[in-house]
Amino acid sequence: MGSGAFLVEACRQLAERLVEAWDQHKQTPKLPPDEDALLHAKRLIAQRCLYGVDKNPFAVNLAKLSLWLVTLAKDHPFTFVDHALRHGDSLVGLTREQIVRFHWDVGIGKPMPLLEKTLKSETDTARARRTELQGLGDGSEDGKRTKLAEAEAALSDPRLAGDLVIAAFFSAEKAADREQKLVVFRAGLDRMRGGKEDRRILETAALALRRGPNPIPPFHWEIEFPEVFGREAPGFDAIVGNPPFLGGRKISESYGARYLACLLSLGEDANGGADLVAHFFRRSFALLRRTGSFGLIATNTIGQGDTRNMGLRWICTHGGTIYAATRRVKWPGVAAVVVSVVHVAKGSAPAPFVLDKHHVPIVTAYLFHMGGHEDPAQLRANASLSFQGSIILGMGFTFDDTDKNGETSPLSEMRRLVAKDPRNKERIFPYIGGEELNDNPTHAHHRYVINFGEMTESEAQRWPDLVAILEQRVRPDRLTKDAKKYPRMVHEWWKFWNPRVELSDKVQPLHRVLATGRVSQHGAFAFLPSRMVFSEQLIVFPVEEAAAFCTLSSRIHECWVRFFASTLEERLRYTPTDCFETFPLPAAWLTSAPLELAGRAYYEYRARLMVDRSEGLTDTYNRLHDPEERSPDIIRLRELHAAMDRAVLDAYGWADIRPKCEFLLDYEIGEEEWGKKKKPYRNRWPDDVRDEVLGRLLELNRVRAEEERLKGVAADAASLAPGTVRRLAKAKRVAEMPAEGLFGGGEDDGEER
Repeated sequence: MGSGAFLVEACRQLAERLVEAWDQHKQTPKLPPDEDALLHAKRLIAQRCLYGVDKNPFAVNLAKLSLWLVTLAKDHPFTFVDHALRHGDSLVGLTREQIVRFHWDVGIGKPMPLLEKTLKSETDTARARRTELQGLGDGSEDGKRTKLAEAEAALSDPRLAGDLVIAAFFSAEKAADREQKLVVFRAGLDRMRGGKEDRRILETAALALRRGPNPIPPFHWEIEFPEVFGREAPGFDAIVGNPPFLGGRKISESYGARYLACLLSLGEDANGGADLVAHFFRRSFALLRRTGSFGLIATNTIGQGDTRNMGLRWICTHGGTIYAATRRVKWPGVAAVVVSVVHVAKGSAPAPFVLDKHHVPIVTAYLFHMGGHEDPAQLRANASLSFQGSIILGMGFTFDDTDKNGETSPLSEMRRLVAKDPRNKERIFPYIGGEELNDNPTHAHHRYVINFGEMTESEAQRWPDLVAILEQRVRPDRLTKDAKKYPRMVHEWWKFWNPRVELSDKVQPLHRVLATGRVSQHGAFAFLPSRMVFSEQLIVFPVEEAAAFCTLSSRIHECWVRFFASTLEERLRYTPTDCFETFPLPAAWLTSAPLELAGRAYYEYRARLMVDRSEGLTDTYNRLHDPEERSPDIIRLRELHAAMDRAVLDAYGWADIRPKCEFLLDYEIGEEEWGKKKKPYRNRWPDDVRDEVLGRLLELNRVRAEEERLKGVAADAASLAPGTVRRLAKAKRVAEMPAEGLFGGGEDDGEER
C-alpha cells in the first residue's frame, strides 16, 4: 500500500466512472451542499471499495492521510477508512482452511472441531458489523468505531489461532521443532476454548512475533476482510500496486532465514531464488475472485529465471491469463531502474491481448507473444559444452598486485617463491575473470592462482611454500564454515571449492577456448588460452573453432540470450542451463566453412581494432551501439557483424529473413526526464525480426527435444529383450491409431498431452 498513491489514483478513476454512470442513467444522488458529484463519488469509493495493507504502521497512517485529503469536504469529518487500511505483513498469513486445520500445510493439519465450528459464526458476525459500519452516514464516526470494535472482538479468536500457527513456524529452524511447538499451541488453544487456560499466555506467545529486529505482524486476509472473502464469489475484484523488489538471495539477509522459509512453505512450487516481487504476484493472484484481475509493477526480471518460474509461470499454469504487459519501462525518477507492468486476469480473458502496445494472440509467462509458459527443453546435444569457471572460494589462493583488501599475495612474492624453488611454478597458474576479458584489449590476465587440483593434503605438501600461504590466507576462514554442510570447504581447505574438473579435462587437448563474462553489459565472446584457471565470473566453452565464435556472437544467439538470461541491473547474466543448453544450434556449427570464414574475419578485425584503439570489449561495443559513432573502423565492424548474422541465418536455412540493424532504444524512457544522459540505444534488429527469429528458435527447440526423446526411447527399446521390443512396438501402433479406431468415434485434436 505504501503511502497510498495507488489508492488515491484508484479512488479518482473509479469516482470518475461512477459519476459517468450516474449521468448516463440519470441517477445522481442528492449531493451535500459542500460537495460536487465527483467529490461525493470519491468519498463513497474510499469508504466502500478500497482496501490496503502495509507492514509499516507509518505507511498505513500516510495512506489514510492521502485518502482523507483527496476526499476532504468542508463541512464533513474525515472519511472513515480505519476498517479498510490495515497494518500487517501481506505475505505472512493463513487462509481460513489453514486456520481451521491449525497448520501452514493443509495436507498435514487436521481440523480442530471446536475452532471449525465457531470460525464461521465469528467471521459472519464480523462481516455483519463491518457491513453495518459501511452503511452508516458521514456523521456517525463514533458509531463506525463501535461497529469496528465489535467486528474486531468477534475475530479475536480466529486471529489468535492464525498468529499461533505462524508463531510456531518462526519459533525454530527445524521442522520437527516447529511441529512440536504447534502441538503445544494447539493444546493450549483447546484449553483456552474450554475455559481451562488463561488467554494471555497464548497472546503473549503470539505477540512475540511482533518484537525483535525483524518483527512479523501476520495478516490473515480471509478473516480480516470478511465482507470481501465471505461473499458468494470471494476475493477482490481488482488489485493494483507497486510491490517491493528484493532479490531472492537477499530476502534472508534482510528479513531472516525463517522469513524466507515461511514464504516458501505458504506457496506451492515456491522458489528461494525468486525475487520478493514474485511472492506478491502469487499472493495477489490468490486474493482475486474468479474473473478478477490485478495490475502490478515489477522488476524486469519478472519474466526471467526463478522469478518467472515461481511467479508468472505458476499463475499462467493455474488459471491465470496475462492480458496486457509492458516489458521495459524506465522508472520515473532518479533511480536507474527498468520495470515491467503486468496485468493478469484470474480465469480466461478474450484475445487479442496487448504486449508493448501491440495486439498479440497470447502473452506467455516470458512476456512473449509466442511459445509456452514452460522452460524450453535442455538439449542433450549441448550437454558438457558450457561451464561456469572455477569457484576458488578464497582470494588467498591468488597473487594479485591490484588487490586493495590485503587478501592476496603480491606478484613479487610469487616471483620470490619461484626463484627459491622452481618447482613452485608447477602449481601456479594464470588466473582470469570477466573484468580482464571485457576490459583488456588483448584479454590479458594480471593474476595468478595456486592450484593443487584434486591432490590429497600429503601430495600438496610437496610444495610446502605454497601450502604455507594457503594455511595463512585461506584455511582460517574455511574453518569458520559449517563442516557438516560443506565438508570439502572445511576439511579440504587447500582445494578450490568447485574446481570444474570436467571443464579442465575438456580443455586439455585444446590450444584455446571460447569464453564470455557471466555478467556483462554486451555478452561478448572471446578466445582465451586453454592453460589458465578461469574464474567463476566466466562462462567457458571448450571449443576453438571460429565457427563456434560466429554462432554464439551472432544476433541469433543474442536474441535467445537476452530473452532467457536473467539480468543484474541492466547487465546480462549468462547462465549455461538457460542460455546455451536450451539453444538449438545450427547444423555443423563447428565445421561449417561459411561460419568459420565469417567468424574469423570478424574476430581478427575486432582484435586489431581493440589493440589499435587500446579499448576492451565493453568500450568497443559501446561505440558499436552508439548512433553518433560514425568512425570507419566501427562502421566496418558493424558490416562484419552483419555478415556473421547472415552466415548463421543461412546455416539455419532461413534465407527468407533479411534483417537490417537499426539504432533502437532498449526500453521506453521519458525524453524530458532523461535530459542529456546517454540514451540506451542498441544497434539491433527491429522487434518484429527479433520476434520472428525467437519464434523459430522456440519451435526448433521443441522439435530437437522431441527428436532426442524419440532417439532415447529407441535406444532404450534396443537394449530390451526381443519379446519386450515386440510388445513396445505393438503398444506404439495402438497409441498411434486414430481415436475412432480405438473407441469407434470421437475427436482427436492432435495435441500431445
